[in-house]
Formats: sequence, structure tokens, C-alpha cells
Amino acid sequence: METNTGRDDRVLATTRALSAFIAPFLLVAFVLLYGFPGRTARLWAWPIQAQMTSMLLASAYLGGCWFFLRVLLVERRWAAVRMGFVSVALFATLLGIATILHWDKFSHGKAAFWVWAGLYFTAPFLVVAAWLTNQRYAAESRPDEPRLGRVARTVVAGFGALALVTGVLMFLFPTRAISLWPWALTPLTCRVVGATFCLGVAGMGVLADDRWETVRLMRRVQLVMFALILVAAVRARAEFLTDRPLTWVMGAGFVLLFAGSLLSEVRDARPRHMGRHTLSPHAP
Repeated sequence: METNTGRDDRVLATTRALSAFIAPFLLVAFVLLYGFPGRTARLWAWPIQAQMTSMLLASAYLGGCWFFLRVLLVERRWAAVRMGFVSVALFATLLGIATILHWDKFSHGKAAFWVWAGLYFTAPFLVVAAWLTNQRYAAESRPDEPRLGRVARTVVAGFGALALVTGVLMFLFPTRAISLWPWALTPLTCRVVGATFCLGVAGMGVLADDRWETVRLMRRVQLVMFALILVAAVRARAEFLTDRPLTWVMGAGFVLLFAGSLLSEVRDARPRHMGRHTLSPHAP
């Protein structure tokens, strides 16, 4: 049992244990959905018609797996990971709700379904509990810590808010979203894609904490996800509905966000002095 010896920003052993529990599920899901996107009727919890949907969800899973492995093995400060737990809690909650709403669409006779249901009916509670417990050890920021400049903070929060609003609208109004989306969706997959977009809520954490530490890991998770999504778009290019404006807007947006985030990462790799951070990492 861990005792509170001060707000030292530690990542608790229980938080690491939860990360160790979740990461393998995400890795297996990535392999199935990204490696075999056309075989979900046999391998997944329900048949996914569009391979782009399978690979988009897989991209989120590998980004999540990498995040939890960092929490388990590398990260030592709660400030670096806490917004990731917020976004995962929202993502898992929405997928649990989607499972209930579309219960009849799932393949109940498969082990994959019961793993899915078991994970998304328990993960929201486990992740929220981990966040509440670890938040008790959150430390106040130090005056000498690098911080985001005003422009960078606005960009990060803005993209996070845009992703969150997009995801919420897709989840609440799937019929309308389906008529606009760049590739074919069903009400279930529309809500799943919407939940994936809601991961962007992590970027809004800079409104409360403008330390560079709060976005460092989130930006790298975003890079993993965006790289995989762009490769997926090439693989599934025949599925895109090129007569829909959102197809081109979203395609250009993902390319620009990936390029901007990569440039920011490369610049940040150079030695930097303590002080105000002026790069413009984007929200995941």
C-alpha cells in the first residue's frame, strides 16, 4: 500500500501495473486490425466493413500501447502522462457505451467479443481510479520549468478542442456524420471513429497546465498515430469517397498536422535552454 509522503509528481506502482495490464491487449488489437484489416469478420469482435476504419482504430491502439509502455518503463513524472489517462478514460467510456447501443452488431460467440466487452466495461473505471489516486501526488510546477508560449498553447488547445468536438458530434449524430465522412461508415463504426477523435482531449490540458512536460509524450503518441493513419490511407485509398469535400480537407489536415508535429519534434531534439518554450506541438 502506497502512502502519501508528499506531492512529488511520482507515477505510482499501481498506475504502472495498470499500464502493464492494458498494453498487451492494445498490441494484439493493433496486429489484428492493422495487419489483417480485411479479416475482421473472423478475427475481431464484430465485422468492420471499411478497412480504413480498422486501420484507424489500430493506429489509436498502437499509440496507446506505446503510451502505456512509456508509463510502465520510462516516465517518472505524473505531469507527463496524466492527460493521457484522461483521454483514455473518455475513449474507453465511449466505446463501452457504443457496445451497449449496438449490442446486436457484435459477434457474441467469439472470444474476441468477450475480451472487447470485458475491457471496455472495466477499463473506464480502472483508468479513472488510477488517475484519481495518482493525482494526489501531482506537484506544482516549478518556476524554472520550460513552458509553452502563448501561440503554441493556443494551437495545442485548439486542435484538441477541434478533435473533441468532431468526435462528440460523430458519436451523438452518426447518421449525419456518415453522410459527410470520407469513407463508408455504419452507426457503430461512426461512433468508434468518433471515440478515437476524442483522444484529442489530451491537448486541452495545456489550458490548465502550460508546462512543456504536459505535451511532450502526447506529441510523440500523436506522431505514431498519424504516421500509421497516413500509411493506412494509402493502403485503403480505393475506399475514399473523392466527391466529398471532407475527404480532401481531412487528408490535407492530417498531412499538415503530421508534418508540423514532426518538425516540432526534430527541433526539440536539439539542445535547448531552460525557459519559455516556443515550439508549436499539436494536440493528439
